Amino acid sequence: MTALDVLHCDNHLLAVVKPACMPVVPDESGDRSLLDAAKAWVKREYDKPGEVFLGVVHRLDRPVSGIVVFGRTSKGAARLSEAWREGRVEKEYLAQSPLRVPLPAEAGTLQLWQRQDPQRNVVRVLGVAAEDEPSPHRDAKLAVTRWRVLATDAEGTRLALTPVTGRKHQLRVACRHLGLPLAGDLKYGAEDALPDRSVALHAWRLRVPHPTRDETLEFRSPPWWLPDGP
Repeated sequence: MTALDVLHCDNHLLAVVKPACMPVVPDESGDRSLLDAAKAWVKREYDKPGEVFLGVVHRLDRPVSGIVVFGRTSKGAARLSEAWREGRVEKEYLAQSPLRVPLPAEAGTLQLWQRQDPQRNVVRVLGVAAEDEPSPHRDAKLAVTRWRVLATDAEGTRLALTPVTGRKHQLRVACRHLGLPLAGDLKYGAEDALPDRSVALHAWRLRVPHPTRDETLEFRSPPWWLPDGP
């Protein structure tokens, strides 16, 4: 069993790194979840009797790796969830595509109208959104992503991605729309799977207001394929 990578723990908040292909919460696969692993760590670390409480306040797609925060108390979880809803959390992801394509700039903001297809568990792009344009499609959601190119070399293209909104599969869809499907992301345009069935997307930096103290915490955890960060 792989040891849990713990970045921070206090009375109200736990920050850990999710390995790729581990679900955040238990699912129909029956595989061990990050929530299970985190509860077991807290129980061992603090010798806690009985059931351990951890509140889930956000998630990452199963094939995606990176930083996940849990609330250690109901107050902590509620306030963290509120911070996410109000857009007071800053997130940055690192992405790797095996392709190299000409882009209009070294950085930009992508606004897409997208709609979920729950039967196939995919998201479809319905069009590019203009500034302050109302949705032209029923059930369409606006997905806004800031992107910048970190490097283009023999291995492809590395990107830094910041989700302004929090839509399903938003960053994976954005990369495909840019012509840079993520390595291993068969669902959104990759030709080949990675050996562990992951996709090359990692939530590497997270800034979040502490739920009970007047301070902001920042966590960093670069992926193995970019160990020093951008």
